[in-house]
Amino acid sequence: MSQELETDEAPLLPAGEVEEVLPVLPRERYDLRILSSLRRIVRSIDSHSRRLATQSGMTVPQLLCMLKLDELGPLEVKDLANELFLSPSTTVGIVDRLEKSGALARERSVRDRRRVRVTLTEKGRKMVEASPSPLQENLIDAIEKLPELERATIALSLEKLIECIDAPLQGAVDSPTAPILETTADLKGNGRVSPKSPERTES
Repeated sequence: MSQELETDEAPLLPAGEVEEVLPVLPRERYDLRILSSLRRIVRSIDSHSRRLATQSGMTVPQLLCMLKLDELGPLEVKDLANELFLSPSTTVGIVDRLEKSGALARERSVRDRRRVRVTLTEKGRKMVEASPSPLQENLIDAIEKLPELERATIALSLEKLIECIDAPLQGAVDSPTAPILETTADLKGNGRVSPKSPERTES
């Protein structure tokens, strides 16, 4: 009976076959890298929202709310929340502040008085026409300069990330789908930011 010997030599492959060499992936904490990137994105959005509030008197979520109503017309708060990927409670706060400023108005349905829809006022339409982009201009310019493949890769990667975030939340009640849009100003119920208020930074 033959005895097999253990050696350090690689086994011989049949003629014509090439050994597949798999890449050695670094044992890195990708979860921490993703978290760090998300925190930087949130901080950037929050900072831009504060600048926007200083310049135009409205935050990014408020502007997105007005842009969505301008695009789709009057909506009920729950439908508006779904379109903005925000929780209904946060959306109510945004609508309340915009209504107080005269940019939005609530109107009851003629057929069903229990149903209330949110609509843009004439003042709100003028604010939308004069509003800046909800995204940083440098980000827009940088994205437009990227090759089509890189832009598609970024879009698909972010969409896949959203799928991963939403997966455990399926079936949850009143869960904000994208809390990334809920900036500090809106979470605290402060629709305006004083021009003298310093921007929050993190080390």
